[in-house]
Amino acid sequence: MPQASAVLPEPVTGSDFAPLLRQVRAAGLLERRRGRYALTATTDLLALAATATAIVLTGDSWWTLLLTLPAAVFWARIAFLGHDSGHAQIAATRRTNRALGLVHADLLLGMSYGWWNDKHVRHHANPNHVDKDPDVGVGALVWTQRQAARRQGLARWLTRNQAWLFFPLLLLEGINLKVSSVLDLKRRDARDRRTEAVLLGVHTAAYATLLLTAMSPGKALAFALLHHALFGLHLGMVFAPNHKGMEMPDPDGERWGHLRRQVLTSRNVHGGPVTDWLMGGLNYQIEHHLFPSMPRPVLRLARPLVRAHCRAAGLSYAETGLVDSYRQALRHMHDVGAPLRAERGNGHGRRAL
Repeated sequence: MPQASAVLPEPVTGSDFAPLLRQVRAAGLLERRRGRYALTATTDLLALAATATAIVLTGDSWWTLLLTLPAAVFWARIAFLGHDSGHAQIAATRRTNRALGLVHADLLLGMSYGWWNDKHVRHHANPNHVDKDPDVGVGALVWTQRQAARRQGLARWLTRNQAWLFFPLLLLEGINLKVSSVLDLKRRDARDRRTEAVLLGVHTAAYATLLLTAMSPGKALAFALLHHALFGLHLGMVFAPNHKGMEMPDPDGERWGHLRRQVLTSRNVHGGPVTDWLMGGLNYQIEHHLFPSMPRPVLRLARPLVRAHCRAAGLSYAETGLVDSYRQALRHMHDVGAPLRAERGNGHGRRAL
């Protein structure tokens, strides 16, 4: 299985990225923080265990639904650790990182590590490239007016209104991650398919047992739906500001170098310790894309070096507040659907349904 660290560029002598890479290495920012990760993983697992205990103790009560919020937040913390395993940020060997990824993704979240990591590798290699980045491929939403022009029926209506529908659709993302994980199993080799299928099955059985032991089937279903909705919303709100509305390389244009390709397609979000914690440090998205194997807890320390290097290179370094980052992303989605709204307003558009 490929790992996202494989997209780290080779330090070509004389490239515009090589001097920055030397600075970052000299500062020790690419060294693994095993102690920090051990503490983070322990804390997150204890918080998740405490939430599960609270579910059992609260029992068959509608008040138990309040626990979907911490459950979603700490699931996101577990997802961040699975993400870091895929980037080889935690351990020195591929085997150990994969084992950590399988535990955090498949076993604890019920989400396929192999499916997500494969997709994420391709995203990192060519962010915002419509032909190569699966995150800007055609799905429920589209990201270019060329993609929008080909939409038909209900999909065309979605595109016209996608900026308004974005956050509501994120409520479905938690379930979508699990469905996509199961559907992807059929394309995996037999060994990986067996391993992940078993872990996904154990997760599903344990999750259902926890809820059905603590509450009635109706309340358990309500809990599961709300939990997954909040989890999807949280993850979406972490990842949406990172690239949406940023530069999209022309598939027919010149190939950008690593520095330009990663910096111009990414956006940082500032906001202090609370923002950093809720976004898991991935709000330093420019640094993460330049150095995907850099431990997530130290991304903020690389920011001054990267900003200074971009300034010296005459390269735009996008950074904004959290609310404004959503505004920019939503504006981009709104602009993508503008021609469809215009043609409908002129009475020349196809029927939406």
